[in-house]
Amino acid sequence: MKFGRLDKLQHGYNAMTTCDSKMLMDIGYQVMEPKEILSFIDTTKETAFVILTGQISITWDEKTETMERRSLFDENPYCLHVPVNTQVQIKAVSAAEILIQKTENEKLFPAKFYRPADVQCDQFGAGMWNGTAERTVRTIFDYTNAPYSNMVNGEVINRPGRWSGYIPHTHPQPEVYTYKFDKPQGFGCSFIGEEAFKISHNSWSAIPGGDSHPQVTAPGYAMWYSWMIRHLPGDPWNKTRTDDPDHVWLLE
Repeated sequence: MKFGRLDKLQHGYNAMTTCDSKMLMDIGYQVMEPKEILSFIDTTKETAFVILTGQISITWDEKTETMERRSLFDENPYCLHVPVNTQVQIKAVSAAEILIQKTENEKLFPAKFYRPADVQCDQFGAGMWNGTAERTVRTIFDYTNAPYSNMVNGEVINRPGRWSGYIPHTHPQPEVYTYKFDKPQGFGCSFIGEEAFKISHNSWSAIPGGDSHPQVTAPGYAMWYSWMIRHLPGDPWNKTRTDDPDHVWLLE
């Protein structure tokens, strides 16, 4: 399945993709109620926890930090990234929503807590095509700062009526997008290869390696999405992409 939609998030874990699929990653939203306490540990997979809304206290390796987020669009994220066999406890101070990404990785590495100031934030598409593909790209971790990981985790802020993932391009590594809008009725369109899908609040796209994947949001609606890539054995995603030859003239 290349596209999916979670019409209404339920309390608990809301799954999108799994490691036994072509995406090679367990990805889902964890919805917590105030004062709820959860414990996580995985014996075969590394895990990233990214706060989306609310406030939580998160503990690992005898360390405790606070994650809080009021706006996906105006604030960089907090993220905790841990290796296998790491006990993580989350206490919800308020109602909270957390994005969880996992993949198989037996490597041991020091757990890393990313604060908003640690997140790389870039402007892509500025000054090109009359601003129709300007977007903000946030990179929490990738092969550059976490070469021990089998995953990449970041976010994009897609301005209303504009494109991202542009020009159309491909890479062999699988990638998953999860979408949210500044207004619940917001919508856009995701293209995977020759297929198109109307994206909306809490929908997701699963992009097999080798398919192009541009997307656009409707005028009047800003779109946030998480982008999560799975490195392939011996072939990590290292910011390399193959642009669609039909559209490379746009770069001239």
